[in-house]
Amino acid sequence: MPKISNRGEIMPQSPIRKLVPLSNEAKKRGVKVYHLNIGQPDIHTPKVGIDAVRNIDRKILEYSPSEGYLLLREKLVKYYSRFNIEVTTDDIIVTTGGSEAVLFAFMACLDPGDEIIVPEPAYANYMAFAISAGAVIRTIPSTIEDGFTLPSFDKFEALINERTKGILICNPNNPTGYIYTPKEMNRLRDIVKKYNLFLFSDEVYREFTYTYAPYISALHLEGIDDNVVLIDSVSKRYSECGIRIGALVTKNKELRNNVMKFCQARLSPPLLGQIVAAASIDAPQEYLDNTYNEYIERRNFLIDAINKIPGCYTPMPMGAFYTMAKLPVDDADKFCAWCLSDFEYEGQTVYMAPGSGFYTTPGLGKNEVRIAYALNKEELAKAVVVLEKALEAYPGRTL
Repeated sequence: MPKISNRGEIMPQSPIRKLVPLSNEAKKRGVKVYHLNIGQPDIHTPKVGIDAVRNIDRKILEYSPSEGYLLLREKLVKYYSRFNIEVTTDDIIVTTGGSEAVLFAFMACLDPGDEIIVPEPAYANYMAFAISAGAVIRTIPSTIEDGFTLPSFDKFEALINERTKGILICNPNNPTGYIYTPKEMNRLRDIVKKYNLFLFSDEVYREFTYTYAPYISALHLEGIDDNVVLIDSVSKRYSECGIRIGALVTKNKELRNNVMKFCQARLSPPLLGQIVAAASIDAPQEYLDNTYNEYIERRNFLIDAINKIPGCYTPMPMGAFYTMAKLPVDDADKFCAWCLSDFEYEGQTVYMAPGSGFYTTPGLGKNEVRIAYALNKEELAKAVVVLEKALEAYPGRTL
């Protein structure tokens, strides 16, 4: 049998999805599975988006331009201006989800062996995208005890060498819910400027910031316009994960030209997805306000409930709809699998994402899980009860 690629061998499994077979088996046994593992909101997609699909009046479902339809890019320009992000339609390239935006950014900016610095824990697929591009991720750990604040900038500079090409952040952060402060963002700007690095900034969750401090985008930072690559997606803010529409935004013309080569190779982003996304940007403010308030309530409930479970701890996330929680278990990977394969409480169990998959440094996250509060409060309440019962029954409990 021919040997598969080394790239495929080292590609990590997704901690968010790798336990799906166990979840499916549990469901076949008739067990109710509460999905705390994935950021798939249960909030309805805006009606204007659904209606846009219902009312399609086309004879042909054609290719779109490789950079995406002008109408969608025009609407995105107006959307970003609400956050004082001033860009033009030429600065925006529509992608097949935020994932493709990250991948194309890496492919266009990094050569095999080039390095990027990423605070961890980090969204697990960043590693997969780096491997696809032949790049190397160098991580700097943040800790749950410190609320996942950005590590010392001396640690960033200690990792910079002749192969370092950029820094990648997610703000608001997935998986921690942390939001970088203005001081932290300005320090990042100074390092990026000093060493002439790219700043890849995943800002998919900008709608969900729960602090009184102003939201700071990488495109707000002065003096590094050509260094910034902003990653975006409509998946979360409009509950449209399935339409696969994202965006890569940069003022660097040379970089855009490079990205466009990859866009042309994959032909075009999804036609129907762009139609839905363009319509959804016109969703009434009431939709966005209700969604925001719902996540605030879910967050407050979940964090309070988890911290009441003996031996558990999670800091208060300031954005997005995830939290990293420390559990009294010997191994969170084993615990999460055990919950699906060997445990049920009144016909129910929980599916969580093991924390180790969000770290690159060996041994970190061993007793942590990422929990998404994308379920309604009633479901979350039931899931927390099941989690507490699972911890009481787990053979590898440490407290």
